[in-house]
Order: sequence, then C-alpha cells, then structure tokens
Amino acid sequence: MCRSIKTLRPPMVPEVHDEDIRAAALQYVRKVSGFRAPAAHNQEVFDAAVAAVAAATAELLDGLEVRGAAPARVAG
Repeated sequence: MCRSIKTLRPPMVPEVHDEDIRAAALQYVRKVSGFRAPAAHNQEVFDAAVAAVAAATAELLDGLEVRGAAPARVAG
C-alpha cells in the first residue's frame, strides 16, 4: 500500500490533528485513484472521497482502545 501514510494511533504519535487525518486520507485516495490531482470533472468526487476517508479514519481513531496509552486525538 502507500508507504507515506503514517500510523496515527498512540503510542506511535503523541498527538493526532485533523490535518494529519486529512493528509493520510488524501494520500490514500491518490493511491487508489491513481491521480495526484484529479481533472476538473473528477474534482468533486475526489474531494468527497477524501472527506469520507478522513471521517472514517477519525471515527476509527476515536473508537480505538489502546491499552496503556493516553488518548492522542486532538481535534483541530
């Protein structure tokens, strides 16, 4: 898969911000779609996919229970 996507859960990172989640979502959508920057006619669906992946990622991170680690997700 995409090697530039980093692990975003504790204890791998001390804090996770919305920008980190969006960057990972963008990398994922770029990899899956094969486009670094989509054409104008694909921009809307590309952006919607990034938003959906970011939302799913935030939900995942918020729901994970990592034993022995303090919560790391910081909104904003």
